[in-house]
Amino acid sequence: MNIPFLDLKAQYKQIEHEVVPMITDAMQNGMFIGGPQVAAFECEFADFCNTDYCVGVNSGTDALRFALMAKGVGKGDEVLTVPNTFIATTEAISQSGANPVFVDIDPDTCNMDPNKLEDCLKKSVKHPKAVIPVHLYGQPADMDPILEIADKNGLVVVEDACQAHGADYRGKRAGSISAVGCFSFYPGKNLGAFGDGGALVTNDKELADQVKMIRDHGQSKKYYHDIEGYNGRLDAIQAGVLRIKLKRLTDWNAARRRNASYYNKLLSDIPEVTFTKEAEYATSVYHLYVIQVDDRDGLQQFLAEKGIATGLHYPLPLHLQKAYVHIGCGKGSFPVTEKIAERLLSLPMFPELTEEQIEYVVDAIKEFVYKKHQAMKLGGWKAGKL
Repeated sequence: MNIPFLDLKAQYKQIEHEVVPMITDAMQNGMFIGGPQVAAFECEFADFCNTDYCVGVNSGTDALRFALMAKGVGKGDEVLTVPNTFIATTEAISQSGANPVFVDIDPDTCNMDPNKLEDCLKKSVKHPKAVIPVHLYGQPADMDPILEIADKNGLVVVEDACQAHGADYRGKRAGSISAVGCFSFYPGKNLGAFGDGGALVTNDKELADQVKMIRDHGQSKKYYHDIEGYNGRLDAIQAGVLRIKLKRLTDWNAARRRNASYYNKLLSDIPEVTFTKEAEYATSVYHLYVIQVDDRDGLQQFLAEKGIATGLHYPLPLHLQKAYVHIGCGKGSFPVTEKIAERLLSLPMFPELTEEQIEYVVDAIKEFVYKKHQAMKLGGWKAGKL
């Protein structure tokens, strides 16, 4: 059996009958940038997130960067976030002119540890301006204590919800919990376009209006530039695709949750494997289904030989990347992140995944664990090889 990590072809088959006429209409009317499709998507996604405003942009990275800029984050400021995230989070910080400061994660959820956030503010930060909690793998970070700490220290909170479309935190939709929430619509996301795309949501009209200018070369109206901005607009065809998919997102997220529950049930019999726990305050949408296991590389190779595609999110923490050597956080700086990074493996996860496929994946993991134990008894096991 061959099991893809993600099956976008299966998703496309469900919506082809709507997507093709939409694209044909866009080509016939020549409306490719902005226009009614973008405006309609912004209204619909704002409603979905329970916010007053949504501003569509070119990517999740732009959403984060523009949000920071609109909140006045700039040169010399420090923005706190986690090292266990995609580099887009910290790129946005650096490109706004600020400096990223890392905070270690909670070992159960792999999200920002609020206690370590408070410690970091007391010991390591001179010019804090904002904090970006990342709702990693589709599960919201523990926002109440983060918001309390931020309020106490006068910090802006920007939610990186790029993996959490439709997730809930204590009944609040991800992206609506703080001043502004940012989303990516990269094709592999729970709500993905047919290319790059992003958005931010907020209840702050002034912030939304500022981002609308920033995304469109700083224009307040055509050819009148109040500020220098960026070319960061959402394309009309991408907005049309997102509108079609948004109608199905709740059902797709429910299917992901069912698949995660089945994985949890089957994997609970394997003591050598742990899976990311869903916190009591959260409703995860399982953008990724991530396990932790010793000899992660060996397991990944074994699964590949069985026709099972997997992913690594993320094998080298940001503070150890060459791009951030100048920050000076060497190995050992964030022990929880570093330990987990060596053990993380993302298993196939998409709404169309079947129980039969999940059973095949788990059976293969059990076979690997059994063979590893047998090899260890015979003294023939080495990490990465059976």
